Amino acid sequence: MHITLIAGARPNFMKVAPIIAEIKRQQKLGNNIVYSLVHTGQHFDEKMSASFFKQLNIPEPDVNLLCGGGTQAEQTGAIMVGFEKYLLQHHTDLVLVVGDVTSTMACAIVAQKCHTKVAHVEGGIRSNDWTMPEEINRLVTDSISSYFFTTSEVANQNLLQSGVKPEQLFFVGNTMIDTLLANEPRFVAPSLYKELKLTPQKYLVLTMHRPANVDDPNKLKVLLTEIINNSKGLPVVFPVHPRTKKVYEQLNITFENLFLCEPLAYLEFNYLVKHAKAVVTDSGGITEETTVMRVPCITLRDNTERPETCTIGTNELIGTKPEAIKPALDKLFSGKWKKGNVPPLWDGKAAERIIESILNFK
Repeated sequence: MHITLIAGARPNFMKVAPIIAEIKRQQKLGNNIVYSLVHTGQHFDEKMSASFFKQLNIPEPDVNLLCGGGTQAEQTGAIMVGFEKYLLQHHTDLVLVVGDVTSTMACAIVAQKCHTKVAHVEGGIRSNDWTMPEEINRLVTDSISSYFFTTSEVANQNLLQSGVKPEQLFFVGNTMIDTLLANEPRFVAPSLYKELKLTPQKYLVLTMHRPANVDDPNKLKVLLTEIINNSKGLPVVFPVHPRTKKVYEQLNITFENLFLCEPLAYLEFNYLVKHAKAVVTDSGGITEETTVMRVPCITLRDNTERPETCTIGTNELIGTKPEAIKPALDKLFSGKWKKGNVPPLWDGKAAERIIESILNFK
């Protein structure tokens, strides 16, 4: 069994790392399974790409398609052209795509057109918000995949209702949590932790990159002002996404307790999250990590593709209106934030279940 793994952006790396580790473990047990790793190059920033391979012990990819930059259409086209050339020259039994980035969708399309089966790790999640490029990627990928490895019962039901057959579906858990739990003992404080004299539970972590929050300079300014004004004077550490940085630089504002930094590498960022009073974010993946680490999470979105982080975990969806921030932070500081639990099968063994299932494919 030869599996071709696709990684193109930061979240993908966290999801393929435990799968690679499990393939290697199965090889040592004598099972006939090998893999190739294709990096599409969708993200080319050092801290958003290469550092993840180093920190998570992911081997160098067999090929980097170098398809970063450009519009959604340009990037999709470049990835499809590059991956088709690779796939026509390198036989594989299964193309395994993860998550919901452009690379996920583009490589799934190419594989099926080359008559190669596709397995989607994290299949079935839905935000029902078609303004998100990721939602289109999910819908297209799931409409053509051969097998689905899911993270939740909600995802299972989404797939079954769309016509997926039960025998195509495998409820395995969350590979991103596999990576989190495997690396938690290795978390390390970033240099700014000491520089800012941070202490556990005495600071907030902020991330924002969604267009609805950051593309309009005035909207971004109001959101930041509300967060800072209701943070009880605690330091707010803000690793700035490149998209957000461009807009922020237009604002010409400063806050005494807002500390911007470059995007952090995996081990440093999660150290910061683990010891924070809370995280304010518009990310999806971070809500999963905060749920497992039992860190309060305030999400600045009107919808989420990970509802289990709200119904079971520590996350609360408050929308994108600035006036919702004060009540949420007041609730946090009053000690009334929910404790949360960990969703089923988010136990660090998802990759084991994935590879076990693949070894049994006919």
